[in-house]
Amino acid sequence: MKAFILDRYKKRQPLRLGDLPEPTMGPGDVLIEIAAAGLNVLDAKIRSGGFKVILPYKPPFVLGHDLAGTVIRVGSGVRRFKVGDAVYARPRDGRIGTLAETIAVDEVDVALKPKNLSMAEAASIPLVGLTAWQALVEHAKLKRGDKVLIQAGSGGVGTFAIQLAKHLGATVATTASAGNADLVRSLGADVVVDYRREDFEKVLSGYDVVLNSLDGETLRKSLTILKPGGKLISISGPPDPAFAKAQGLNAFLALVMRLLSFGIRRKARARGVNYAFLFMRANGAQLGEIAKLVEAGTIRPVVDRVVPFEATNEALTELEAGRSKGKVVVEIR
Repeated sequence: MKAFILDRYKKRQPLRLGDLPEPTMGPGDVLIEIAAAGLNVLDAKIRSGGFKVILPYKPPFVLGHDLAGTVIRVGSGVRRFKVGDAVYARPRDGRIGTLAETIAVDEVDVALKPKNLSMAEAASIPLVGLTAWQALVEHAKLKRGDKVLIQAGSGGVGTFAIQLAKHLGATVATTASAGNADLVRSLGADVVVDYRREDFEKVLSGYDVVLNSLDGETLRKSLTILKPGGKLISISGPPDPAFAKAQGLNAFLALVMRLLSFGIRRKARARGVNYAFLFMRANGAQLGEIAKLVEAGTIRPVVDRVVPFEATNEALTELEAGRSKGKVVVEIR
């Protein structure tokens, strides 16, 4: 099969288009012929080596965390899927590799593709959809009447999280450029802060939840708009002790995580606020719930552009520059 392979960790290291053997399947796996794969900032960060301490992939390996495609083979223990099913998935850590023609995925990480979406549209959803779901539904337990700030509303996670938060009944604020204000309002944002002209911490207050995907300075400012008992959830770090425990990291790495997040956790405690780092995980059942919302018209994918398989390197470099609205998708078949 054809695949884009990372031969070494390096910032903007080009991926090599090469041939690999068909993936090995276990009894609980489904083999998927990939039609389209979403690109994520996580792919660029892994490529540069930014996650090799906690995700120790050994080059050469195939990048890619989102897929939509068709089941072409099932393991002996698979009961939920059959050959010919149109599916979408975020393969679990340790088994990524969607920038390829086929992949073997544990059936519990897979869900049937939303019927009203194309393969490219479906491939844009898994990672950002699961991130938003796990942040807002699982962790924040967002409910009607809550106020939530979603940073970077025009990005991949932001465009999905705004819609999910609105569905849950929250009042939604977001940061975006003036050029993207109409987009985020169309997704359900009630308050749009132009980050180029306004300081969000000066115009927002009394919020229950902040979902942060930006830098450390933005993270610290986010504390100031939360009311006591509020929740600051960051998907861009720093990692905290709870994450180290969940990942089963050794004592040294657990200490490192504790030190990295010590400052923000101390500031959060001083304000009576809870800080948590979220590193999303694969979950086919949650993708099934997301598919229902998509089919009902409650949530729609926001795709910036679809590029051919051969243009993967260029698309990943452009994505890293941070100028995409929603998701960039690679069409493989």
